[in-house]
Amino acid sequence: MTERQTVLITGVAGLMAALLVGLGEFLLHYDPLGRFGQGLSFMQGISESRTTLGHFIGVLGSPLYVLGAWHIQIMLRPASKLLAVIAFLLMSYGLMVGAVWIGSRASAITIINLDASQDVSHRLLLLYDLRYETLLTATRITILAMSAIFAMICLTGRSHYPRWMAALNPIALILLSFAAYFTIPALGNLIMPIALNLAFFILFSTSLLIANRQFGKRD
Repeated sequence: MTERQTVLITGVAGLMAALLVGLGEFLLHYDPLGRFGQGLSFMQGISESRTTLGHFIGVLGSPLYVLGAWHIQIMLRPASKLLAVIAFLLMSYGLMVGAVWIGSRASAITIINLDASQDVSHRLLLLYDLRYETLLTATRITILAMSAIFAMICLTGRSHYPRWMAALNPIALILLSFAAYFTIPALGNLIMPIALNLAFFILFSTSLLIANRQFGKRD
């Protein structure tokens, strides 16, 4: 397999991960009332069938992110092999922890909609928060670190990316989703449930276009 084939295949895998996990997370998290700043209340009223579908789509699509991380590593490598590998490891680690987290969301929705006593539901949700929301913090930290390395390498001008790609690091794109949520609620309500996956969709889409142009010159 040529390097061009490798970079394109892994880029497509990353793009597919963003699409599948984004779709799964949208099914699991979308709330027409936009109650995303009110704990887990946005999960109330989500049907079992929608929850189950979102669960399987999201979880089964998650492993493709590792291939996508390899694509990013290839694109960053000319500037610094060491930092490119560190970015790959951070992104892979964080998104695999995130896969465990997204695999738990169906259970959280079931608990939220349980016909059980308030005390039992509250205790279950406290345990859920401790065991799984903590994992999301780990994902956020690793993606933040990866974004910093990504932006720094892009700004050197020595990677396969142009310098302006630094602005498309995942954390910057996630912050744009938050800004949209507060300034354009109708749009923000649609993109907030999938902010991380939307960020990676934009990143991989742009990266594939650049990779095809950069590696196509070698054919």
